[in-house]
Amino acid sequence: MPPLSVLDLSVVTTGTPPAKALRNSIDLAQHVDRLGYVRYWLAEHHNLASVASPVPAIMIGQIAAATQRIRVGSGGVMLPNHAPLVVAEQFKMLEALFSGRIDLGLGRAPGTDGATAYALRSRLDRREGDDFLERLHELTLWETREFPNGHPYHNVVAMPDDTPLPPIWLLGSSDYSAELSAQVGMGFAFAHHFASHDAVDAMTNYRNRFKPSRWRNAPHAILAVAAIVADTDEEAEKLASSADLNRLRRDRGQYAPLPSVEEALAYPYSESERASVARNRSRLFVGSPATVIQKLSPLFEASKPDEVMVVTAIYDHGARKRSYDLLAEAFQLGKAAA
Repeated sequence: MPPLSVLDLSVVTTGTPPAKALRNSIDLAQHVDRLGYVRYWLAEHHNLASVASPVPAIMIGQIAAATQRIRVGSGGVMLPNHAPLVVAEQFKMLEALFSGRIDLGLGRAPGTDGATAYALRSRLDRREGDDFLERLHELTLWETREFPNGHPYHNVVAMPDDTPLPPIWLLGSSDYSAELSAQVGMGFAFAHHFASHDAVDAMTNYRNRFKPSRWRNAPHAILAVAAIVADTDEEAEKLASSADLNRLRRDRGQYAPLPSVEEALAYPYSESERASVARNRSRLFVGSPATVIQKLSPLFEASKPDEVMVVTAIYDHGARKRSYDLLAEAFQLGKAAA
């Protein structure tokens, strides 16, 4: 089985306010650190009542300080929201403080609605259209120091200047990020949990077209999947009812806190809503460990991920930790660590 990692959205529930959700993230990171997970990544989302953390860099520092071994990173920083120099400074500082344990994952999307994206970017240098590639190039130039003579940034140094940027990963849910990651020779993470594009196509294209670079000698593809695991299929299905209702509401633009199992089970689904939930289940793997592994195996065999990153949205924090316990056993993380 491939190595296993965690993607955490610091999920807010109807019973867990945002401040508690952030503390739960630290607790979960400590838990999976002991279990042998490879990475713990935090996402950037803004103006969403269901997500507590809009600033990955702050949470990365907190979690790295509270853990011992696990790599901690962004999944990801939405680069168009930030000046590349600020991102370079933040992650060089994190790397200086937690050497060899930090990852810099970058995304193209705003991670929010249009009005909030405008508020985030209105005081930045406004560039027309999709400027992700331009910003990525600028970010790497703060590391390579290859601004040409006469460039306004030629004598500007991203501090601390004795520390390199951590490994850079490009995140995506389409073929664009897969091809760009391959061309620039960086790591790639594919978001199967919300992508409409075929994961096998993206992962295969990235691997086949990868060009070694100063950033990475060989391709490394992470497959991010959503999973809810419990001791029995019946218990997992019950826990997943929260995620089912939450996803249905998200598809309608309602980004509310994750509902309880009781609320979800009492919800009066129409036939069309049940059909929508069934379609969404193609991106959510639910069941006992044996059932989930059976469901995941064809995807693993076809996409050949170097690593699997699991996002788990469960109302009860203890049940969420248990889900990661069971996955660790199924993936034999203890044996891998040994």
